[in-house]
Amino acid sequence: MSGPPSLVARLFWTSVGGCALGLVYGPPGFAATGAALGLVCLRQLGRPRRFRARIRRIARAHAETLALRRRQECFVDAYGNEIRDGWLRECNYFLDRTVLPKLERAFPDYLETRRAEALAVIEAVAEAACRPEDDPLPEDGIGYEQFCRARLQAAGWRAHPTPASGDQGADIVARRGRTRLVVQCKRYGKPVGNAAVQEAAAARGYWEADAAAVVSNAGFTPAARKLAAATGVLLLHHDDLEGLGEDALRA
Repeated sequence: MSGPPSLVARLFWTSVGGCALGLVYGPPGFAATGAALGLVCLRQLGRPRRFRARIRRIARAHAETLALRRRQECFVDAYGNEIRDGWLRECNYFLDRTVLPKLERAFPDYLETRRAEALAVIEAVAEAACRPEDDPLPEDGIGYEQFCRARLQAAGWRAHPTPASGDQGADIVARRGRTRLVVQCKRYGKPVGNAAVQEAAAARGYWEADAAAVVSNAGFTPAARKLAAATGVLLLHHDDLEGLGEDALRA
């Protein structure tokens, strides 16, 4: 991968040019060479700062999205531990797909050696932009269902709970226009797995719905994401309900 010359190469060629200049102009030429060498060293010393500043500018352009994803992918499990696995995957994805392609020419030697530093900058930008929950999150499953139903209603859906028995995998049935949506709500202390996706897919058929979704506070396992992609079930965080429209169900 081509990129800017190394510090050694810069110093070498500056010295070569400076010697030639010194032979022609004498002491003033050598003095100018010394100044040039000093500038090269100062510029090299400032590269880490410029590297971090460049990443910060890129991340700030996506600060709201990063903050939302951070809130969606970090949660506290049943033992009081903060689980950040999903957020760490999101940070690495953002770094690889959005940030590094813009740094290949200017900082090719930093892309691997300073990866942890780059991730720390992304984390700081997301944390600075992160806003707290607008409403306290209910601690129990029933309360969480009501919480999700209220958000759907605020987004323009006519949302109703299903009977406690015989719900066939749906906690909420919602209508908007001609679209019927079934929703399963999971207030978990760990990522939601395959079973919830299977139940939501079955509920879609039982309730003759156009779409099915699983809503959770705690993210989803890779296996659940794979199954959801195959069955057409949406995997949502409760934040996603605020602006959920019919177009999103057909996307």
